[in-house]
Amino acid sequence: MANTSSASAHWEDTLEEGFGTISAESSQLFTEAPYNFKARAESQVHITTPEELLGAAHAACFSQAMALFLGQKNLVAKSIDTRADVTFDVVDGAPTVAKIHLTNVSNIPGMSEADFAQLAEFTKNNCPVSRALAGVQEITLDAKLA
Repeated sequence: MANTSSASAHWEDTLEEGFGTISAESSQLFTEAPYNFKARAESQVHITTPEELLGAAHAACFSQAMALFLGQKNLVAKSIDTRADVTFDVVDGAPTVAKIHLTNVSNIPGMSEADFAQLAEFTKNNCPVSRALAGVQEITLDAKLA
């Protein structure tokens, strides 16, 4: 089931004054989406950051992984809503993805709070993007049933 997804980035000028574009090559969902370094320090409308894209990937992966793990228990969610807040900071003098906080609210008929808490933690630790981000110092989770 191996599948390779591709994305590309283009950059011009210095880090501080420069700008670039990011494209989702495989899906062609977006092409030449603008990004810059300034947006990493202050929010800018219609300008993305690598951290925002990483957060989108993590939230999407967490939701899909939870659906997979629920299916293994013969359960189906009415809804799984996940948000990822990705913190970019300087750690030991190096720009770093310092923390990712996941927030999840799921509507899963027939699942107890205790079983859900266990499933959510398992999903956080085992979704493919979480595993790929093993170098992030802290990945936290708040999860609740709707």
